[in-house]
Amino acid sequence: MTIDEKRIYGAAAWRIMPLLMAGWLFAYIDRVNISFARAQMGEQLAFSDAVFGLGAGLFFLGYFLFEVPSNIVLYKVGGRRWISRIMISWGVISGLTALVETPTQFYIMRFLLGAAEAGFIPGAVYYLSTWFPSHRLGRIFGIFYLALAGSGLVGGPLAGFILSNFSGLWEIAGWKWLLVLEAIPSVLIGFLILFFLPEKIESVSWLTQEEKAFARAHLDAESRNKPPVTLRAFIATPALWIMMAIYFLLNYAAYGLSFWLPTFIGDLGVSDPMQIGLLSALPSMCAMTGVMLFGFSADRCRERRWHLTAMFLTGAVGFFVFHLSGNAAVAAMAGLCLAAICTQAFPSLFWALPNRIWTGMASAGGVATINAVGNLAGLASPAIIGFMRTDSGNAEMAIISLGVALVLATALVHTLPGRLLDNYGDAK
Repeated sequence: MTIDEKRIYGAAAWRIMPLLMAGWLFAYIDRVNISFARAQMGEQLAFSDAVFGLGAGLFFLGYFLFEVPSNIVLYKVGGRRWISRIMISWGVISGLTALVETPTQFYIMRFLLGAAEAGFIPGAVYYLSTWFPSHRLGRIFGIFYLALAGSGLVGGPLAGFILSNFSGLWEIAGWKWLLVLEAIPSVLIGFLILFFLPEKIESVSWLTQEEKAFARAHLDAESRNKPPVTLRAFIATPALWIMMAIYFLLNYAAYGLSFWLPTFIGDLGVSDPMQIGLLSALPSMCAMTGVMLFGFSADRCRERRWHLTAMFLTGAVGFFVFHLSGNAAVAAMAGLCLAAICTQAFPSLFWALPNRIWTGMASAGGVATINAVGNLAGLASPAIIGFMRTDSGNAEMAIISLGVALVLATALVHTLPGRLLDNYGDAK
């Protein structure tokens, strides 16, 4: 019997990707929707940019502390149940954030939101690596991370619509409606994942026994080339530390942009929430193109190093263009679009790397460790920009630092060993 490999992985993608992508889309919307709520929230609660920036960043402290434990639990209990738990809990906490009245309460809820969401991305990355071989992960992660770009495409206009049309309804502030209404889909998707996300290859009914055996044999063959490692050897792996540094720099740039994007657009003279929401979707539209082009091209060429280089430098140029544009709206938006191509597209290539050297628990732990440490950057850049805006009224040097971070990440990519970046199995 001839096994159709494309049918196997196509069937898996159609049954897995929509649920995970919907989860990631609303994860990011719930993570950054306070950037759209900032103006109304700050006015009603007297929160300065410094308070907002610190609160935005404290999400990542909770995320950091619970990331690795969460992924270890996922490895033990399975992706379906644990990813479902993650989504439902963060949806509830995101909605309850509408009740905050003081900076301290805001800080606590942001910390709890990070703790609840911890494990979703590394869990999804690990889960996908148990279904798809390495030479297919670039395109799979590319498809998955379309949801990240889509979160800006959907989240911006949706936030603008809610703020414009729900403000004052039943005497409830628009920013409260925003947090509550955007939390509901996360809870609903969490239950859908619990009931419909397949647990593992052997448990599905839509593959024949021969197809299941073929897919499992393919994954097992890759695992045999990645022998188990001890904790000491894991920590001593130079590539681990380089990848953590790269991911930290990338997230420093990414979260500096995502949390302050509506404010940057507002600084260009746009004041209407709906217009800000629509304009904030433009960088995401560009990023969606970048995700697909870079992901599919890297898989087709079986190469990562120069694809990552091109992507990172595109983002760096974008930040520098935005900085130099002054109040020229067209040039500024062009810079933000170039920056977003990197900051929203890089994970589609980056997360294929850890799966090249680890398997099983080590892979789950490696992805979680890199993601946890890297996301600490989310504590830094939003807070730095917020404090600079409060102290001096602008954040010019902080914006320059976002571009510099991507240049440094580019240099570090060229220190990674070749086995992580080249010769990704057989092209299919």
